[in-house]
Amino acid sequence: MTTGIWQLSESELLADAASVSHRIQLLEARRIALVAEIDTRVSREKLGFPGPAGWLTSTTLLSPSKATKIVALARGMAAFPDIADAVNTGVMTIDHAALILAFAETPPENLPEEGRDAARKALIKAATGPDARTGRIRAAITRLEDSFGSKKPPAEDTDRNELFASTTLNGRLVLKGDFDAITGEKLLTALSPLTEPHPAADGGQDDRSPARRRADAFGHILDHYLASSDRPIEGGERPHLNLHISLRDLTDLRDSADADDITDDENTRTATEPAAGPTADRGAYRDLFGDGTSVGWLPWMGPLSRNTSRQLACDCVLTAIVMDENGNPLNLARTARTVTAKQRKALTARDQGCAFPGCGKPAAWTEGHHIWHWGDGGPTDMNNLVLLCGFHHRLIHHSDWEVFIGTDSHPWFVPPASVDPYRQPRPSHARAGPHIA
Repeated sequence: MTTGIWQLSESELLADAASVSHRIQLLEARRIALVAEIDTRVSREKLGFPGPAGWLTSTTLLSPSKATKIVALARGMAAFPDIADAVNTGVMTIDHAALILAFAETPPENLPEEGRDAARKALIKAATGPDARTGRIRAAITRLEDSFGSKKPPAEDTDRNELFASTTLNGRLVLKGDFDAITGEKLLTALSPLTEPHPAADGGQDDRSPARRRADAFGHILDHYLASSDRPIEGGERPHLNLHISLRDLTDLRDSADADDITDDENTRTATEPAAGPTADRGAYRDLFGDGTSVGWLPWMGPLSRNTSRQLACDCVLTAIVMDENGNPLNLARTARTVTAKQRKALTARDQGCAFPGCGKPAAWTEGHHIWHWGDGGPTDMNNLVLLCGFHHRLIHHSDWEVFIGTDSHPWFVPPASVDPYRQPRPSHARAGPHIA
């Protein structure tokens, strides 16, 4: 009877995990050897594909890129038995084999033949065993390419740089990039200080994944770039965000006392409740392809919800092109950084960074949020502004958290009932502590 993993002792767990890892490496090596034999012996008619990569993808759970890599390793190691031996005996990883194989297949043009064999053997030795480190192997390859090659090493070849950006059907942006080492270093260096975890809204640990934190950090970098005065000119002006939105949608209908009912030419809709269930108002469905759901519009990315449009209007270099009900611009005069430099300094002195309780992100990473929304006519005054980091700015706009300026002239935050059933106001981060009156 097989022993359950939960029944293993700590020593058995460690030993079993190490043993399984070694067996996986041997199985990966055997798969490469099998694919090499398939590549030379099995006909296309038998495979049903031009080569083993397509057959692997169709008959296994492997992705096309992984299958292609396996075939490339199979073909490459057939020409270099010493690399194949290290992989087949389980003393070298597949990834290190691929790295050395790439060097062996395209060595520096001025490296003598005997030097190529010696270099390959030295690299295999460095890649053998548990002490093998990718950085050391790459450093050795870089030195060889630097000494004997006339071309830049792959890691430094800027001609290979690519960045793909494509919008998805649901309005998101997918990025895929391949950068040289220096550009990559710049990006990672810029991201690093912005990827630190920060407290969640309820004061607990940051539950964002590392990938999510990097994405948020990338957004911060873009914010700083768009706020810079050193941006290049495009179309007669520095790049900034253009938001196209109707006057009706920019106004918060839910907060307007006289907007409980909106009459159009066919029926009456209630703006205070979302359409849901069998009694949902048909007007909401009829308006799906009008301005009833896509209330804002970005020239690059397309439709934007009202909440996010209003968040965007809080504090950014923005041209809000307000449209009438027929889509004609009403004005083009609202291009401005709505929080002035003097107000920014005063907000920094008051809030000392992100004011959300438990956050305190540096002021340089924050945005000025209008408590009474700017789109509703809220003034850009100190008693209507609060500094929030991007995460908490989005939280305030898209959740039941509320913020107000108290009698002490500082921001206070009201949590939703799901966080605090009594909804007791909490002081800003800079004011939290026993010194608060």
